[in-house]
Amino acid sequence: MFNDIGGLELVTIVVLAILIFGPDKLPKVIQDVTGFIRKVRAFSDSAKEDIRSELGPDFKDFEFEDLNPKTFIRKQLTENEDLKDIRTSFDLRKELGEVTDAVNGKEPETAAGVTATGATAASGTTGAPDLLKKPAVPAAEQRTPFDADAT
Repeated sequence: MFNDIGGLELVTIVVLAILIFGPDKLPKVIQDVTGFIRKVRAFSDSAKEDIRSELGPDFKDFEFEDLNPKTFIRKQLTENEDLKDIRTSFDLRKELGEVTDAVNGKEPETAAGVTATGATAASGTTGAPDLLKKPAVPAAEQRTPFDADAT
């Protein structure tokens, strides 16, 4: 809950609490706040237990943290056996590298020495136009100016 509070912020809160409540009332206020936090935690825990008991034995390992979409997806990807095969066969870095090479006009080499266009690395011709080759770059004065607001 207070993981992102630094030392300076904590000192500021303590000084403000002393100034607002005074040194004589501050211990009573701290006791009241901690008692309130304990009651809220107890209420939350009892509500969680009631929900788990109502769901039945099928949901005995149910965690409320799993309701977070990121946690749910991470758990499904790590525990599901069917998805492990898909995850091992799909190499996202390789796919992104191929897309980047295609955008930059480079011809990515595959394991068999065949480029993405179907030409072998030795011959370099297939009879079909090479759509991945980089077009001739116009001279600097012929280029249209880049407008960051238009994109």
